[in-house]
Amino acid sequence: MSSSTAPNRPVYSIGAVADMVGVPAATLRTWQERYAIVVPERSAGGHRLYTRDQVECLRFLAEQVAAGLSPGDAHRLLRDRLADGSSLWWASGGDGAALSILLAVHDPYAAEFAEYFLRTEGYAVTVAGDVQQGLAIAADGGTNLAVVDLLISGGRGLELCEQLSGEHGVPVVAISALESRDDALHAGAAAFLLKPVEPLQLVSTIRDLLGRSAFLNRTQQ
Repeated sequence: MSSSTAPNRPVYSIGAVADMVGVPAATLRTWQERYAIVVPERSAGGHRLYTRDQVECLRFLAEQVAAGLSPGDAHRLLRDRLADGSSLWWASGGDGAALSILLAVHDPYAAEFAEYFLRTEGYAVTVAGDVQQGLAIAADGGTNLAVVDLLISGGRGLELCEQLSGEHGVPVVAISALESRDDALHAGAAAFLLKPVEPLQLVSTIRDLLGRSAFLNRTQQ
């Protein structure tokens, strides 16, 4: 299953995918090389870029291996499921009410809209208007995930990504009107979204990274 990412669809780094599916990155690379079923796109900078479909395929493989199948048998089962169109998608529970999102966005109107939408989905949201404020919020602890506009503070979003992910261990969803996914992933972002970002897509990406997929079937993508 090779990836072909549309410009406005989220892409995930291999480190984020490893956390999401509970499989070490080294194992994901071995599976790709040995079985060539889940094959991520490569960015210009050499990063593996996984789509949501591929994440669900890897989650399926991880569940089969955990249930006792060998990796080879799990991949054969996945290949058969993909060939006959069987669904791999799963409905997850939990409303995310206890999860805290840092929203670091330079446009106050966009921040207000995103904050409103995320709150209606049950998240606690803290808004930061610049890099310093975002770092101060993260330093207080309790931030489960950050959404970072790369244009914040005059284009210092990559710096914020690096510090949030590296120093504070906070997974980051980077967003930008520019095609800068490679730079974002290199700076430690777990996922990248190209503007304009649909609200449901943002929520789905957040839930993916926090272990709760918002998509129940392929028609909802």
